[in-house]
Amino acid sequence: MKVNTQRLIDRYIGTIICRVFSMYYRFFTKESKPGQIKKILIIQLSEMGALVLAYPMFQYLKEKFPNAVLHIIVFEKNREVAELLGVIPSENILTINDKSMSAFLNDTAGVLFSMRKIQFDTVIDCELFSRISSILAFLSGSAVRVGFHRHTQEGLYRGNFINRPVLYNPYHHISRQFLTLVEAIDSDTHPKAKGRVPHERLAIPTMEVAQKEVETAKKKLYDIAPGVEGKKIVLVYPGGGLLPIRAWPLDYYCRLTAGLLHRGYAVGIIGLAEDKDVAKVILSHNRSQSCVDLTGYTKTIRELVRIFHFSSLLITNDGGPGHFAAMTPIPTIIFYGPETPALYGSMNENAINLYLNFSCSPCVTAYNHRKSACDGDNLCLKKISPDDVLTKALEILEVSQAQGSARPPAASVQSDRGRN
Repeated sequence: MKVNTQRLIDRYIGTIICRVFSMYYRFFTKESKPGQIKKILIIQLSEMGALVLAYPMFQYLKEKFPNAVLHIIVFEKNREVAELLGVIPSENILTINDKSMSAFLNDTAGVLFSMRKIQFDTVIDCELFSRISSILAFLSGSAVRVGFHRHTQEGLYRGNFINRPVLYNPYHHISRQFLTLVEAIDSDTHPKAKGRVPHERLAIPTMEVAQKEVETAKKKLYDIAPGVEGKKIVLVYPGGGLLPIRAWPLDYYCRLTAGLLHRGYAVGIIGLAEDKDVAKVILSHNRSQSCVDLTGYTKTIRELVRIFHFSSLLITNDGGPGHFAAMTPIPTIIFYGPETPALYGSMNENAINLYLNFSCSPCVTAYNHRKSACDGDNLCLKKISPDDVLTKALEILEVSQAQGSARPPAASVQSDRGRN
């Protein structure tokens, strides 16, 4: 389904269902005190990157409730990310296919049946004001239902049946807010989970990839693109994904890659198969054997991560690749504008978040279902100069080359970093 279709269904049908469920909860449901927490369900349907940012939450759940069994509901396209994180057994991952309305309804019915059969005692809704996730939380039958709630804020009504409502705070990194959801499970404050926020940086461990896997992936790439062999590879992700407004201008990518190629670096354009038209524009601008189209080349995220392990730099729009890079040693430059690194910055200590902090940024928020008002004119990204990005990229590449490492030293990173 298209994003706008999902928004319309959530806005009109979702609101009605939430209203009905709220009335039922108010007049016909009696709260029962939960016993020992044994089965926890996490609902995190949407983007792949959000799953990576939730890693500290999964770890905290295991620490706080060591005897509890964790399950998760994700969209089918995000299943592999949940598996790669290695925090939830594969058999405990429930999926919903959102490619079409019929597939969505069919899978949702199956998930509802599984939820009732498993009999969860706790459900954590990680979505930001999505009504479908709150509806699933209510229908799970769990005694404890945790989720973000608007409280005194206007708009984005999604019912009043979440009995551990957490105040959404746009000033805290989303990874921190996911931890707050865990705190709310047994909190007795109002709003739930009041407490000081620790200052230490949250992180995600590097994913284990055998050297043999990396070498095999490298040989495979060299076989199809001999022009990149023996050169430092810079990967670029110019696609916009579900939210094209987050994409740095395509002609800027053309200028950036031309500058990299001129200085002897190789360029790999990554993305999904549907990003091939974007890749063709960059290829036609450069016409170099050292510039290769890798859109659709990697069939799984693990294959992409293998390439990260022998590439020297990733330059990407805000989205999944920047967060996957946090599980690898690759240094990364990520463009922000419609969204802010203060909320969604990568957990990669080698990530540089380029963000100009315009008066209207961020315009894609939880309060507007991530629909920007700027009608595609993302000046917050257009004002990030290709020359400035090239300078920063060369700084990272040349410093790492001098030190014989793919990791730039902390002193070389001068741009704003997202804090979590």
